[in-house]
Amino acid sequence: MTNVTNTALLVMDVQAAIVPMLKEKGVAVVDAIVDAIAAARANNISVIYVVVGFRKGYPEISAKNKAFAAARTAGRVFDTEEATEPEPKVTPRPGDIVVTKRRVSAFTGSDLEVVLRAGNAQHLILTGISTSGVVLSTLREAADKDYSITVLSDCCGDADPEVHNVLTTKIFPRQAEVITSRQWIESLNS
Repeated sequence: MTNVTNTALLVMDVQAAIVPMLKEKGVAVVDAIVDAIAAARANNISVIYVVVGFRKGYPEISAKNKAFAAARTAGRVFDTEEATEPEPKVTPRPGDIVVTKRRVSAFTGSDLEVVLRAGNAQHLILTGISTSGVVLSTLREAADKDYSITVLSDCCGDADPEVHNVLTTKIFPRQAEVITSRQWIESLNS
């Protein structure tokens, strides 16, 4: 059985406003995340939701920030409570921790690290949308912070499937274990 002590499952940017960017692949990614959440809960693994959100009017977004400034001017709404709500299929339970971030990495502009330290988390299981955004940035920062990392490849999605494939097969394995949700769930039950 996989050691689940000091492990946390991060469900990152799986928001109703973001999932549609995956088009038809979004359903499969969200369904795999639902299964991972259920397995984590069954094994007493903390589930932490990370959402991207901003204050009304986006005072946190500099015109120099290419990605977020473009999202603001394109009319993408991330400055309302509804926009920060997780996708309905992965809605947190009462008492679950939801962290709001202000940048791409789950650590930047959030209190995620404080929450992880308080729970003595040392191993992070990463899921999220997008592979080239929150997953990549969080993986890199978590590695620099000396966390053990596992990426559930089918619980991540990107608008560009080729980028997702390159990251999960060539880049992420340099700093993390990359497996499917089924492999992870089976390791919990063995």
